[in-house]
Amino acid sequence: MSSSSYVKKVALAYSGGLDTSVILKWLQDTYGCEVVTFTADIGQKEDLSFVRGKAERLGVKEMFVDDLREDFVRDYVFPMFRANAIYEGEYLLGTSIARPLIAQRLVEIANQTGCDAIAHGATGKGNDQVRFELGAYALRPDIKVIAPWREWDLNSRERLLAYAEQHNIPIEKKKGGGSPYSMDANALHISYEGGGLEDPYWEPEEDMWRWTVSPESAPATAETIEIEYAHGDPVALNGQALSPYAMLATLNELGGKHGIGRLDLVENRYVGMKSRGCYETPGGTIMLRAHRAIESITLDREVAHLKDELIAKYASLIYNGYWWSPERRMLQTMIDASQDKVNGVVRLKLYKGNVIVVGRKSPDSLFDARVATFEDDGGAYNQKDAEGFIKLNALRLRTLAGRG
Repeated sequence: MSSSSYVKKVALAYSGGLDTSVILKWLQDTYGCEVVTFTADIGQKEDLSFVRGKAERLGVKEMFVDDLREDFVRDYVFPMFRANAIYEGEYLLGTSIARPLIAQRLVEIANQTGCDAIAHGATGKGNDQVRFELGAYALRPDIKVIAPWREWDLNSRERLLAYAEQHNIPIEKKKGGGSPYSMDANALHISYEGGGLEDPYWEPEEDMWRWTVSPESAPATAETIEIEYAHGDPVALNGQALSPYAMLATLNELGGKHGIGRLDLVENRYVGMKSRGCYETPGGTIMLRAHRAIESITLDREVAHLKDELIAKYASLIYNGYWWSPERRMLQTMIDASQDKVNGVVRLKLYKGNVIVVGRKSPDSLFDARVATFEDDGGAYNQKDAEGFIKLNALRLRTLAGRG
């Protein structure tokens, strides 16, 4: 391969699974290069203790296994939720928001260890290749990216297994025989694609879901919780201060217990195809509902409406891999400025797949009971003023109607 002559050292995003284990050996054989591995713990609830030993057996001398759970939630998930970001009206961007962090750390490790290239295991059909590479190029424009799925002919699980056997690559057997789905998990969500889900009319079996009970099997009694917000971020649950990761992990447990956060959708991938996926985002579903509730009493009307107009754009930027773009940063600056007074407490009931807002209060509330009351307001609001307001706003409509 002509490009291999100047690739001396590669930083590989490495999970230790079948794909990236084969990629590690393939990089060594195809490019004749040294490989540095990077494995991120972003709350995927997997035992990563085997990763170092496995990489060592494959000849790797430099391995990074980083606990990035707090970084992920604090610096990526929370900023995204300040924006109430949701893609195509449904998807809470669980996979999308993890990719810029992995890209950032991968580039940092490449710089630290003198790598001239990075490599990832994303396929040529998906969004992740775009997200990883846009992030990498934004952070290091001269970096070379190696995407084996776009180069090799190992385009099936059978071929990958045959390659692993041929090269004595150890492949761990998952308990229970593994899953028929392509899955991705982190502190925010777990996703399922492939298998029977490739028929968009097929209903997944109940045992596919890992984090949530079915709403039908959830407790018959609602559970009430209170989330405290400071500057747009959740900081305490039921009066107990929690770190960002601990907050999300606890809400995941509560939401999962009550059957909250299941989603089955067909989304439009950036690369052009439609894809059916199922997602579990219990904590994120609770946070989105709670954040909108506290904003409802603390944000000015026009600020709130402007934010809503920007949701689709902001969400698309994250989904399509533009976290490190100047336009996302610009939007984030504006969104963060809007959160200064988004402080207070939201009370919610969790019940059989539902998140029900039952109360909200804030020291910075813009809700004025004297003005809003249906009782005597003591002159706080002059109802006669509404007549002129209506007539002025009706002027153009009356003019149009008069034209015939």
